[in-house]
Amino acid sequence: MPDYTCLPGTREPNAGDTILVILHQERSTPGRIGQMLSQRGFFLDVRRPALGDSLPDTMDRYHAAIIFGGPMSANDKDDFIARETDWISVPLDAGKPFLGVCLGAQLLAKHVGGSVDSHPDGIVEIGYYPIQSTACGEDLVPWPNVVYQWHSEWMRPPDGVDVLAVGEGGEVQAFRTGSRAYGIQFHAELTLAMMHRWTTRGARRFSLKGAQVRQQHFTGRLRYDPVVKIWLASFLDNWLS
Repeated sequence: MPDYTCLPGTREPNAGDTILVILHQERSTPGRIGQMLSQRGFFLDVRRPALGDSLPDTMDRYHAAIIFGGPMSANDKDDFIARETDWISVPLDAGKPFLGVCLGAQLLAKHVGGSVDSHPDGIVEIGYYPIQSTACGEDLVPWPNVVYQWHSEWMRPPDGVDVLAVGEGGEVQAFRTGSRAYGIQFHAELTLAMMHRWTTRGARRFSLKGAQVRQQHFTGRLRYDPVVKIWLASFLDNWLS
């Protein structure tokens, strides 16, 4: 069954104000992105294909779609990974806004002919790391200089997409394919409550090469998150327009 969420109200959702949200765990939420969309009057139709939820055959009932992250790999052989990757053609073919976040961005990269791989030096990004916007990215919105990451694999979209931001090593951190489909590697949706959960349940990952210790996550949030929040509001408005 769809899980509809919105700010308190009595309206019923319709095609003009409903956004399809794909999550991957029972307790996952769309975080600050969901909050901002609700504040803009959108309903969120939340689906969890990993737990058996279906996906719509058309985008007729939706304004846009988002696939969020998860602990699984875009290269996993699970049926739901293949279904989600193939399903991305539905919003792309309909010309509707699509956003992939972390795993969702990696699925988008694979869908359009790219790949997803581990770093050759075994490096992960878990914590706050710098990014640099490209000229194409700057034409869209002003980007933050440091963002929150939680990934051990790296997306490599194919030639022909618009690269919007890159990391210190030149790896793609954000890209656009077509005019309305975006893949964002980092986690602008993260709330403080989500950071507490992730850094508690995923504490074992702090020993991985390149990962930051737990305190650095909270120190980084105090320093960098206000800019990320401003960026996210501008980005969402641009994406949805």
